[in-house]
Amino acid sequence: MSPGFIFATGIENSIPTINGGTLRMDELEKCGHYTHWRTDFDRVQELGIGFLRYGPPLHRCMVGADRYDWSFAGETFSDLQRRDIVPIVDLCHFGVPDWIGNFQNPDFPALFACYAKTFAERFPWVQLYTPVNEMFICAVFSGLYGWWNEQQRSDRAFVTALKNLVKANVLAMWAILKVRPDALFIQSESTEYFHAESPDAIRPAELANARRFLSLDLNYGKRVDSEMYEYLMDNGMTRGEYRFFMHNNLKHHCIGEYRFFMHNNLKHHCIMGNDYYVTNEHLVHDDGSMQASGEIFGYAMITNQYYDRFRLPVMHTETNLCQGPKGDEAVCWLRKEWANVLRVRNDGVPIVGFTWYSLTDQVDWDSALRENRGTVNALGLYDLDRNIRPVGEAYRKLIAAWKQVLPTQSVCLQVPVVMPSEADKEWAIRQREHAYRTRRRAGSEADDTT
Repeated sequence: MSPGFIFATGIENSIPTINGGTLRMDELEKCGHYTHWRTDFDRVQELGIGFLRYGPPLHRCMVGADRYDWSFAGETFSDLQRRDIVPIVDLCHFGVPDWIGNFQNPDFPALFACYAKTFAERFPWVQLYTPVNEMFICAVFSGLYGWWNEQQRSDRAFVTALKNLVKANVLAMWAILKVRPDALFIQSESTEYFHAESPDAIRPAELANARRFLSLDLNYGKRVDSEMYEYLMDNGMTRGEYRFFMHNNLKHHCIGEYRFFMHNNLKHHCIMGNDYYVTNEHLVHDDGSMQASGEIFGYAMITNQYYDRFRLPVMHTETNLCQGPKGDEAVCWLRKEWANVLRVRNDGVPIVGFTWYSLTDQVDWDSALRENRGTVNALGLYDLDRNIRPVGEAYRKLIAAWKQVLPTQSVCLQVPVVMPSEADKEWAIRQREHAYRTRRRAGSEADDTT
């Protein structure tokens, strides 16, 4: 069984489309992973990292309804299994295949759930998943800001994208649990905060601070306040759709082949992933317009707000900073974020892991993937020639110093992770069987009270 604290990195697999859907921004291609994936996995191991946020390219795997191409995923995931690296599988990262269109398509959730179930059947040793990455950011950038995919700019388009993204995530979790009953879901979501510039900006800042929770509210079945409920209803969500997300208050709920029992049972499989960058805090002006404020509260304070709301184990699932002219900017940010992780831990929050995202430099994130310039952003633990950066050296030292300390001398939660090499061990099989019986028992109890 794995150590109690998860040190991770990730390999960026964003695939949004721009230019009216005619150009796909495939970060795996831009960063050379399709060519250098074996070297990338070597670099993960060199750092002493056992966990990798990673997923196959959805637009290349999901070639049609119930039609999949697993050639690249088969090679890469077999190699991860051989190396005993635990993947946190990122199934949908900001884009869908061309034949689906975009996140306004109401068919996407059911199609994606079938994809998730098929993936779990093909790779039964995989236990950790992020079914849909950063649902809130994806809906904002695609439906509200007009940057990606559908490139719309309206509250209705935002709500449509959001409900389809969250429904896809929920259906995928249940589909995966049908195959892997002890699956764990680390939901990577951006942690945001909106600061009022003046008294006249308090109202729009309050609305933005309520809206930032919507994806996780719906995902975890937490009732929104009356103003957010009206906002959802006014912008296209039906009462039936809202009841689906709140199904923990129903005895059971059926959609197609998926039957849901007790939303809290699903939450027992969830870890709340919190992403934090220097751009995650915003200054709100009198007219409701916004700009980046830089770090004011920081990761620890904002994560405590999210924990107080959802009361789930926490993982810091993304952060980075560009290596600047002095050469130590990213190293200083790593130290600051790690200090925030320790602060969250000392506040009594059950925190399970930390992630520098990503393994290598990224391309065109300086424009949030809105422009295809080929600009290399020095955000990685390694550059695109796969040479280690100072922050990579610093992260390797941090892991070596802390990995044996945190499981025994902290309040960090012990996560029942099954390493790939242990998937067929007797105790691992018993764990899956116990999880299956627990879910069946919950379903029987729900039937008895119907």
